[in-house]
This record gives sequence, structure tokens and C-alpha cells, in this order.
Amino acid sequence: MSEESTNPDDDLRSRLHAMETKIRRMRDNRNAHNENARRAADSRNAVQEQAKGIRESIDELKAKQKEIRDQARIHKARRDEIQGHIREIISKKRGRRDEERGSKSVVIELSETEGQIDKIERRLETDGRLKLEDENKLLKELKKLIGKRNELLPAIKEHEALTIDLGDMDESITRLKAEADSEHQAMIDCHKQADEIWEEIKPLFEERDFLRAEGDRLHNAFIEARKAADEVHSEMKVLLDQVNEIRDSIKAAREEREKTIKDHNQSVRDAIRSPSESEELAGSLEAMFLESGSLTLGGTGIEEETDVPSPSKVRKSKKRKLGTTRGKV
Repeated sequence: MSEESTNPDDDLRSRLHAMETKIRRMRDNRNAHNENARRAADSRNAVQEQAKGIRESIDELKAKQKEIRDQARIHKARRDEIQGHIREIISKKRGRRDEERGSKSVVIELSETEGQIDKIERRLETDGRLKLEDENKLLKELKKLIGKRNELLPAIKEHEALTIDLGDMDESITRLKAEADSEHQAMIDCHKQADEIWEEIKPLFEERDFLRAEGDRLHNAFIEARKAADEVHSEMKVLLDQVNEIRDSIKAAREEREKTIKDHNQSVRDAIRSPSESEELAGSLEAMFLESGSLTLGGTGIEEETDVPSPSKVRKSKKRKLGTTRGKV
């Protein structure tokens, strides 16, 4: 009796329950991985945002440093230019001539040109013994020198024109040395300021590198957590397919049992139904009654012929009665 009363779906239901429990655990595990991935992504984004701010600070300081370095190069170029003027003046003072044409600096050429212009103008103004021919020659030379001066002036503006008095070379040299020293000191100050900015940048580089490494670590943690969640989800899909198959099997078996029980109950109801409740059974019994001439309902058997005369006997007795009646008449 215990084997017959055992539900055939108990094994499937036990498997289904175990699989559903496992799926719940796997779902919790997957959600935990997704939560870890979310936290890692949030931390990574925060670190990357912080690193972005550090990079912007570095870029600003580097731009400022570059500007100062450029200014230092300008001071260095001015110093070198002034020192070149000093060397030319010293060479001129010693009576040396430039061996190469056009080797003079722009400042020296301009100073010499302006000196020649002043000399010619003073002579034209003060020398009354000049002949017309000599005066024309001087005017022609003056015009040429003025044109040369006009050509040199734009170049001088780029280098901040220095006034050099060739008549007092020692004073010019002293003044130029002071200006060269000033430019050199300005260059040194710029480099010093740029170095101070570099000291501010170095720890920012270290912090940037640390944040970059931390961001990479958090991103890898995010990738690993997502990968683990995807693997668990894939296993869940396989298990869910098996669960659905078992559920379908249990449902089909239940529907089959319900149909069998329903058909059995219907057959039992049909078997115990009375003739008055079934037109088909009543019609069958009527046909049997007409064929056999007798019908027993609820009894134990066919009654004796004396109790229930058949239609044929009734008909025969009637014939005898008719014959007897005619004989008596």
C-alpha cells in the first residue's frame, strides 16, 4: 500500500525543489558579484575624476612653467645680444675691423649710421666753405644713410634698441655690461621660479601615477566581478531550462492523472445511471423488452410464465375463446 500511495512525481518534485534552492543561491551569488562590480565602478569613476583634476592642475602649472622658461630664454637672448655689442665695441676700441661683411650687430650698424648722419648734418650746417658740388655729394650721402637707418630701425625694435655712444666707448661698455648683467639676473630668476613650480609639480605627478594605478586596479576588479556574474548567470540559464522541463513534466503528468480520474468517474456515473436518467439505456431496454417479451428491473430473474403471460399465449387463448363461443351458439 505504501508503494501504491507514493506520488510518482515525488522524485521530480524533490529534484525541482533542490534545483530551485540552488538557483536562489546562485541568484544571490550573481547579485553579490554585480554589487561588487557596481562598487568597483563607482570607486573607479571617483578615482578617475580625482586624477582628472590632478592632471588639470599639472597642465596649468606646466603651462605656467613653460611661460616662465620662455621668458628666461628671452632674457638670455637679450643678454647674449648685449654681450655681442660689448665685444664689437671692444674690438672697435682696439682698432680691429670685422673680417666678414655684415658681421656687425644691428645696434652697432645703427649707431654708426646715426653718427655719420649727425656728422654730415653738422658739416652742412656749419661749414660755409663747401662748394655746391661738395654739398650735393654730402646730401646724396646723407640721403643714402637715412635710407639705411630706416631699414635698420624695425630690426632694432625687435631687440629693444640700445643707444651706443661711439664717442664714449668706455661709458657704453659699462652701461651695456650693466644691462647684460640685469638680463642675466632676470634669466636666473625665471629659472629659479620655474624650478619652484617644478617642485610643486613633482608630488602631483606621484599622486597622478598612484591614482592611475588605483583606477586600473579598480577597473580590473570591475571586469572580474562582471565576468563572475556573467558566468553564474550562464549556469543559471542552463539550470532554469532544466527546471522548466521538470515543471512541464510534472504539469503533463498531473493533467494526465486528472484526465484519467475524470474519465473513470464519468464511466462510473454512466454505469450506475438508471434507465429513466439515460435515454440510450431506456431505448435499449425497450428494444430488449419487445424482443424477449419480458423485462426484469431490480429482480433476481425472469418470472414464471404463469405469473406473466406472454403476448403469444394471450393471443392463443383469445382464439380458443372465440372458437368455444361459436360452438355454443
